[in-house]
Amino acid sequence: MKTDIKNRSDIEKLVTTFYGKVQEDLVISYFFNDVAKVNWNHHLPKMCDFFENILFSSGNYDGNPMQVHEELHKKSEVRLEHFQHWNTLFDATVDELFVGAKAEEIKQRATNIAAAMMHTAHR
Repeated sequence: MKTDIKNRSDIEKLVTTFYGKVQEDLVISYFFNDVAKVNWNHHLPKMCDFFENILFSSGNYDGNPMQVHEELHKKSEVRLEHFQHWNTLFDATVDELFVGAKAEEIKQRATNIAAAMMHTAHR
């Protein structure tokens, strides 16, 4: 039975599952694997910190995701459909693993962040 997102362990489960899908995704894996050449051992803990901070205000994330995505966009155009695909995959992963108020909140926050990144990338 699915439960809501309650703690860091749940965030880690979400992030690991989601980015496992991203690495194999035919639409957006290119940006991560070929353009950004993501070091997943380094990136996944940062993403856990990021999502834990936005959902539980942990204060443990130190980074500038807007700048990182703007630099990525300069290397290879990230279009609206890429952000939408990311969001669809993220929401499906959340729904696959969790149910509840925090699960809904993280999906909404991810949508809002993606919209802000899209705006930043195309200004």
